[in-house]
Amino acid sequence: MTTLDWIIIGVYFCLIAGIVWRSSLKQKSTEDYFLAGRHIGWFVVGCSLFASNIGSEHIVGLAGSGANNGMAQAHWELHAWIMILFAWVFVPFYHRAGVFTMPEFLERRFNTKTRWVLSIVSLVAYVFTKVAVTVYAGALVFQTLLPDTFGSPENAFWIGALATVVLTGIYTVLGGMRAVVYTEVAQTFVLLLGSFIISWVGLRALGGWDELVAAVKPNADRFALWRPNTDANFPWLGVMIASPVIGIWYWCTDQYIVQRALAAKSLRDARRGAIWGGFLKLWPVFIFLIPGMIGYALHQKGLIHIPLKHDGSGELLGDAVFATMVQALLPVGVRGLVVAGLLSALMSSLASLFNSCATLFTVDIYNKLFPGASETKQVRVGRFATVVVVVCGIIWIPIMKKISEGNTGLYDYLQNVQSFLAPPITAVFLLGLFSRRINARGALAGLVVGFVLGMAKLTVQTLAKSGALGDDGVLYSIGQYNGYYFSGLLFLFSIVLVIAVSLLAPPPPAAQIAGLTYGSTTPEQRAENRASWNWVDVAGSLAVIGIVLGVYAYFTCWLA
Repeated sequence: MTTLDWIIIGVYFCLIAGIVWRSSLKQKSTEDYFLAGRHIGWFVVGCSLFASNIGSEHIVGLAGSGANNGMAQAHWELHAWIMILFAWVFVPFYHRAGVFTMPEFLERRFNTKTRWVLSIVSLVAYVFTKVAVTVYAGALVFQTLLPDTFGSPENAFWIGALATVVLTGIYTVLGGMRAVVYTEVAQTFVLLLGSFIISWVGLRALGGWDELVAAVKPNADRFALWRPNTDANFPWLGVMIASPVIGIWYWCTDQYIVQRALAAKSLRDARRGAIWGGFLKLWPVFIFLIPGMIGYALHQKGLIHIPLKHDGSGELLGDAVFATMVQALLPVGVRGLVVAGLLSALMSSLASLFNSCATLFTVDIYNKLFPGASETKQVRVGRFATVVVVVCGIIWIPIMKKISEGNTGLYDYLQNVQSFLAPPITAVFLLGLFSRRINARGALAGLVVGFVLGMAKLTVQTLAKSGALGDDGVLYSIGQYNGYYFSGLLFLFSIVLVIAVSLLAPPPPAAQIAGLTYGSTTPEQRAENRASWNWVDVAGSLAVIGIVLGVYAYFTCWLA
């Protein structure tokens, strides 16, 4: 890192500071702090959706997956079609309900108990997945790019982790949701530009696309988009079952993402923002996953040196691929721009997480325990909740370090945990929207039992892979059973359980579910929904779906 690189990064931070300062002047109510006054336009909504999704765990972890697993995890990054589903199926109900959080929507549809369960599960999941993974990935970038700046690589790791968390926490606490979404507009374009540059420079150093294909083709089974069902990690059927379940949970029901649409100033802006976000979501395969494969090819040709895992396997430490490419390939100045993009990814995801956690805790937990609190008090509690989440995430970082250096890698760890959390939540939301017969008793049973089973599988799987369960026995077999197949089974089980338990109790009163299911909307509500879209929204949606299908078609055949 040269003086010019640091100047570029400094200019970027000055831009962020200016946006935060302006946003901090407009925090007059909880609606201002948590939902930016519900006055966000479609362009900002879409950029915020994309920037919130693409954190440093994507740049670091997805590039690492590209180097170690090729296109196997591209299925999760082609979920732009699920954002179209979100825009047309889910957004009208959320906007009509006028809620702050997804647990609050569940309370409207079912009861208070379901709200409590989803709130607690979401907060716990954020700390042990999103916060810890995002902070760890950002710290790894510092360790790779600035190994001697702070005395040692280990010092660089921890200083990077703490500095970015503190800086992001400060601007989230001061500026609230408005600061988060408007900084994410700037971060979206810095992130896209920086990632495009590393892809272009890496491909150029390699000698072009044909050289990349030639480099990975001898290991076509390892780098292919589709793996046989006998594959231990990515059987194609398991992936195609689990990835939509995870995608619908993440893009259509998770507070972390949906909060951006809740902040839109109109139903049209919320839907169109989701469609615009879907278009942006098409890019990660090209600017993160493929650069990982480029890094692998460059390493094979001896043009760069990627560190190896510490387990003696001789495999690349995939999570170090992207930072190594930045360090080895980029010229002065450009390196600063790309590092600014990495920091953008880290800060945008963290800021979104912090604000979503503060919203969940304040609206769904604190306000239930202490009803009638003033607007000022609620904002203060939200800021305090942010600090607590930050501390918990930092405490979990050493464990994330061990997981990343193991056999699975950062991105695979994240998808595995999410595949055990998502099925019951996805089942409850889908059944709740499409069936008037589903009641609170069924929803609560599905959430609680599904969460317990998912966490039991995660625990047994972790113990089995660590060797604590030996190499045989029932628990070992459960732990070794493919997580993606388990996700599909858990989703099916959750659906059956929710329906069965619901049928054992009376249906919910018509007044309670009015406007909250497809069968209970009024003609006026349907007319309002129809007036909120036109041919532009339809054309944009079809274009996104068409591109997704085109990418699938190409990469199905590219190594044949």
